[in-house]
Amino acid sequence: MKEHYKGLGHIAIYTADMAESIAFYETIGGSVHARDSVQTPEGEKKLALVAFGGFLLELIEPPAGTLVPAGEGSIPHFAVYVDDLDQTAAAIKAAGVLSFQTPEKRVLPDTFGGLQNWFIAGPSGEQIELLQML
Repeated sequence: MKEHYKGLGHIAIYTADMAESIAFYETIGGSVHARDSVQTPEGEKKLALVAFGGFLLELIEPPAGTLVPAGEGSIPHFAVYVDDLDQTAAAIKAAGVLSFQTPEKRVLPDTFGGLQNWFIAGPSGEQIELLQML
């Protein structure tokens, strides 16, 4: 079965404000790949695919006045591999993003063979792990 898998398709994230989320991901290096919408009984659901770090994020804005549908699940965070955590964090901070969850990165030399990471929050509360393997 595993021979059929081609890789990550996308990671879906609910957003309360599509424009704000797109601006955020563009600020930290993403680019809009496509925009679309789907009509639901509650109204228009806005969609955007953002190319980011070698994969796509699907941003989903529920119809106005509705909440994230119950039972849709949640993603505690998603991780993006980086080649230099310090340089990446400095560039993100220089771009004006100040939503780092801790004042300093974490270095975990015994976890999964050694890693360092730093979490930032996106505009809808999604947690993004910047991850460098040691």
